[in-house]
Amino acid sequence: MSTAVATRGLEGVVATQSGICWIDGEAGVLSYRGIDIHELAAKSNFEETTYLLWFGVLPSEDQLSDFKLQLSQARSLDWRIPEFLRSLPKKTTPMEALRTVVSLLAVYDVDDTDSSHDANVRKAIRLTSQIAMVVAMFDRVRKGKDIIEADKSLSHAANFLWMLTGEKPIGEATRAFDVALILHADHELNASTFTARVIAATLADIHSAVTGAIGALKGPLHGGANEAVMRMLFDIERSGADPVEYVRNMLANKIKISGFGHRVYKTEDPRATHLRRMSEELGRASGNAKWYEMSRKIELFITKEKKLNANVDFYSASTYTTLGIDIDLFTPIFAVSRISGWAAHVIEQHDNNRLIRPRAEYIGPEYPAPYVPIEDR
Repeated sequence: MSTAVATRGLEGVVATQSGICWIDGEAGVLSYRGIDIHELAAKSNFEETTYLLWFGVLPSEDQLSDFKLQLSQARSLDWRIPEFLRSLPKKTTPMEALRTVVSLLAVYDVDDTDSSHDANVRKAIRLTSQIAMVVAMFDRVRKGKDIIEADKSLSHAANFLWMLTGEKPIGEATRAFDVALILHADHELNASTFTARVIAATLADIHSAVTGAIGALKGPLHGGANEAVMRMLFDIERSGADPVEYVRNMLANKIKISGFGHRVYKTEDPRATHLRRMSEELGRASGNAKWYEMSRKIELFITKEKKLNANVDFYSASTYTTLGIDIDLFTPIFAVSRISGWAAHVIEQHDNNRLIRPRAEYIGPEYPAPYVPIEDR
C-alpha cells in the first residue's frame, strides 16, 4: 500500500517548473515573465503581452509591429467554419460552439501534424486570432445577424468588438477591453491551464490541449463566476431590492456570493483593482453607472462582513455588461484572452516535456479483497 498522502484539489502542490507567470498570493502580486500586472495593464497592450508570454521578453518596436501583422493576417477561417456554426442546434451555447470549433480548426491547419516549437508558435498565432473570430461570429449567427468580416487594420481588441457589434468601437471601450484581455491572459496553473499542460505532456497537438482547456474553463467553478455575478445583479435590479440587503439575505440562506475570495490570493486580487476602476470609468462615460454602484456597495459589505476580497470575476461582470456584451459570452471572452497563456504553457511543456502522471492515495477496500464467484453473490 502507498504511504503517499493526497492533497485535495492539489492545493499547495508544485506540479512543474515554469518561467511564464509568478504569483505571490500573500502580497497580492501577479506578474508575467517577472513584469508586474499593474505595469502591463497601465503601459502594455494585448499583442505585446502575448509576445512577452510566448517569447519571454518584451518585443522591440519592429518585433511588435511584425507580431501584430502576423496576428492580423491570421484573421481568416476556412469557409466551412462559419457554415458549421450556422448548422449547430439552436440550443448550442457559445462555450459549446467554441469547444467544438477549436477541435475542428485542427484539421484545417497547415501545421496540423507538426508540433515543433516553430509550428506551435505559428499555430498559436492562428488560434489566438481565430478564437476571437469564432466567438464573435457565433454570437451574430445565433442572433440571425450577418457575419462581420475581420478588419485587419484594427488591434486585436478593437477587431473583436467590431466583429461582435458591427460598430467601430470608441477608444475608451477598446482600451478597457484590451486591458481586460491583458488581465486574463495567464494565471499560472489554474484548472484550464493545467489541463492544457497535461494534454500537451502526452505530446498531443496544441489544438487538443486548447480544446481540453476550454472544456475545463466551461465548468462553473472556473470560468463561470462572472456570469453568476451579473445574474445576481440583474436579479437585484428586477426585485428592486437594496443590494446590501439582498446579499445579506443570500448569506443568511447560505447561498454562495460569486466573485469573492480566491484559492491563491490572501489579499486583493490585483486584477480586480483594475477592473473595479474600469467598471467605474465605463459606467460614468456611458451614463449608466448603476452596475458599478451596485457592485461597489456589495463589495464593501462582503469585505466588512466576511473579510473576503473581490476577485477578477466580480468587476469583470459589470465591465463587460457596460460594454454591451451578453452574459453567456463572458466565459468565451475569457478564452479569447487566455489562449495567450494556454499557448505559452503548451509551448513550454513541449519544449521540455515529461509526461504528467501523478499518483492517487488509495482509499478503497483493503488488499487483497476476495473475488466472490457470481453464484455466491
